[in-house]
Amino acid sequence: MAHEHKLEIFRGLLKFKSNTQKIWGVLVFLTIVTGVEVFLGITKPPLLTENSFLGMKILNWIFIILTLVKAYYIAWDFMHLRDEKNSLRRAIVWTPVFLVAYLAFILLVEGNYIYNVFKDGFVTWNF
Repeated sequence: MAHEHKLEIFRGLLKFKSNTQKIWGVLVFLTIVTGVEVFLGITKPPLLTENSFLGMKILNWIFIILTLVKAYYIAWDFMHLRDEKNSLRRAIVWTPVFLVAYLAFILLVEGNYIYNVFKDGFVTWNF
């Protein structure tokens, strides 16, 4: 465990001189991604909220994708997954990514269906 950690991010595009600089670089990246999420959540552009893709609004897809990007990058850099073997990285990272994406898709599609049944169906809101 005495080996040096890699001091680059984005597959070597940005290289840092120390761990402190790398932590700040990753913090800036995660801050930018979070800022995009917050901006889209506050403004809710009509183009993204009025159009759907696979049963969900495009804005929901963007939130899910950006959240998965942040989670992947936190695990990649702060949990040092980049230093592990490929098979362990795939087992740790890709399994939850697919499961979370699947769960989010199912919850949003089924929630939208239930909302439409109560809104347009024979049963009305009774609470």
